[in-house]
Amino acid sequence: MTRIDVPVQLRWADLDAYGHVNNAQMLQLLEEARIEAFWSHPGAGDATGRPSAVIDAGLGAQTTTLVARQEIEYLRPLDYRRAPVVVQLWIGHLGGASIDVCYVVHDGVPDAESEPYARATTTLVLVDTATGRPRRITDTERAAWSPFLGEPVAMRRRRAAEA
Repeated sequence: MTRIDVPVQLRWADLDAYGHVNNAQMLQLLEEARIEAFWSHPGAGDATGRPSAVIDAGLGAQTTTLVARQEIEYLRPLDYRRAPVVVQLWIGHLGGASIDVCYVVHDGVPDAESEPYARATTTLVLVDTATGRPRRITDTERAAWSPFLGEPVAMRRRRAAEA
């Protein structure tokens, strides 16, 4: 399985009173990485060249996405630093009209020595802009995303009712 590494620059405004990235801002960092990885940028020449960037993000796009669910596990505080963090993404589930985007936020390429800052999953539903209803994943999207399909994020803590 292939993963997508997206560097994301921290901003001073991301910090909370304790001097680390605020929990809500962490979700925004994930959103920035997700947009970079999966949305094409028409008119900008799609500078990323990412084969996974196939959702049209331009004005008048025929598809929008809705966040149906998010789960995040914070593993250690992320303090401000000038170097970007790396958000590693992959697809944990490729359904009919939805995808589960999985993330690990870390310093660089994760290894056994480096504990990530957070891991998360976002379930996105693809929606037809004209009708406001979910729409099926196209063959083009499925082909672009299949190489990034892998095991879902394994969260450390689960409530007994979910196990």
